[in-house]
Amino acid sequence: MSNTQLVIGMPAGSLADPTRGGSLINLLKGAGFNAKGYDQGGPTSFPLNTFLMGWDGRPQEFGSQLGLGEIDIAISGIDWIRERQLEMKYEFDQSMDVIQLMSLERGHVRNVIINNDPEKRPSDQWMKALLDEKPLVTMVSEMPFLALDWFLKKAEALGHGDSHKNYSVQKFKTPPKIETGIVIYETWGKTEAKVKNGSVDFGMEITQSGSAIRNYGLNIVEDVLDSETTVWANPGIKEDPEKLDLARMFLLNLYGSIFAENKVLVTFNCPKKIIPEITSYLEANKLFANEPTINQGQNYAEFSIQLDVKARDLTLARVRYELAKLGATGIETIPLESSIPGMNVIVF
Repeated sequence: MSNTQLVIGMPAGSLADPTRGGSLINLLKGAGFNAKGYDQGGPTSFPLNTFLMGWDGRPQEFGSQLGLGEIDIAISGIDWIRERQLEMKYEFDQSMDVIQLMSLERGHVRNVIINNDPEKRPSDQWMKALLDEKPLVTMVSEMPFLALDWFLKKAEALGHGDSHKNYSVQKFKTPPKIETGIVIYETWGKTEAKVKNGSVDFGMEITQSGSAIRNYGLNIVEDVLDSETTVWANPGIKEDPEKLDLARMFLLNLYGSIFAENKVLVTFNCPKKIIPEITSYLEANKLFANEPTINQGQNYAEFSIQLDVKARDLTLARVRYELAKLGATGIETIPLESSIPGMNVIVF
């Protein structure tokens, strides 16, 4: 038996808490990868799947670790990976090659530019006036390099590419290291308060609904990046056939767990004489793919169909009722932990 292990970056935070929205541990369980210790703060292990090795860490750090080959697969937000890529670009003049593989369909956030402009001017008009007035502007963000990348492109577009090309990323609120350009203060939250109280000219904030920003009376003037929790890989594992195969196994089963969310399997019986009516109903409502799944006996047949419990146009309750009216019996509803359409869902 091979001793090869696939090293997976397991994100600390809300995803590790089974009582909160992310619930990564339940996704992994549905995928067949029961994680031990993850929801207790680590260390994470996979007792039934020892070919997996959990590396507990912060999603903010996984981009760098993937780029170095310290971990093979990581679960992190798009914004945090992009932040590390831009840090490598601006601070070290290096590229960081990582591959985005799969969305976990959770953790949706927006990275937005916020200001306290009482005139509520459009983004370009407000920013042009600010750059015309101040040779050195200040900004605050939890993702300073993502903010920097946005600012440099914006300044260039507004004709201030030369006057504001200098930059300095610093801790809040240390003395500016430059005299012209932009100082971006890295913060650990409460960006809104710093903008509201005039500590900086503007900021970039991470938000879901924008409610906290509105509560502070601030303006969202531009969207920088939409993000969600995704699975990433170090491209180097493509050169290792064993690791690549393990990665594809991991991804396929994780996909099955995600795809099964909000889906149930409905099974029912019917006399063979009404199979045509049942089949016509299923076909008219697109309740099977290529053909319905039927197990036929001597006098009865058993059907099974997959339904989305969140569907509004044809609800689970209505389907069961209409099947019963057609003569179906023994209608049972079974929650799904996993549903894998086929290998074609994995492109890695």
